[in-house]
Amino acid sequence: MILGVGIDAVEIARFAHWHTKSDKQLRRIFSEEEIVYCRSVPAKSAERFAARFAAREALLKALSSINTNLSLLQVSRACKIVGMPPKIHIDLQALSVDRKGLTVHVSLSHAQTDAYAVVVAERA
Repeated sequence: MILGVGIDAVEIARFAHWHTKSDKQLRRIFSEEEIVYCRSVPAKSAERFAARFAAREALLKALSSINTNLSLLQVSRACKIVGMPPKIHIDLQALSVDRKGLTVHVSLSHAQTDAYAVVVAERA
């Protein structure tokens, strides 16, 4: 049963300078693995940060049907996007969300100017 769906789009240009932010600033939102990945190819850094930020916004929207008291910062600190195709890892306990039977799917995409993310939360 689908519990929630979230979608988000962001302008990549907003993230053009994020590769210059300090690790401390970036760790407020992204995991260390994500920071390394996003910075690994400077020409793709902005689109990678943008897509992962959009995923956090989409995750917040998808989980809001389960816990309406979540903030973007809480969600950001409790998740990370890893691998190709991307998988989302979430510390659901940190978000006070029951893990039993819960599966969360993520899809990331980007065009020349925008990055997109879709998140689906379902319970078996």
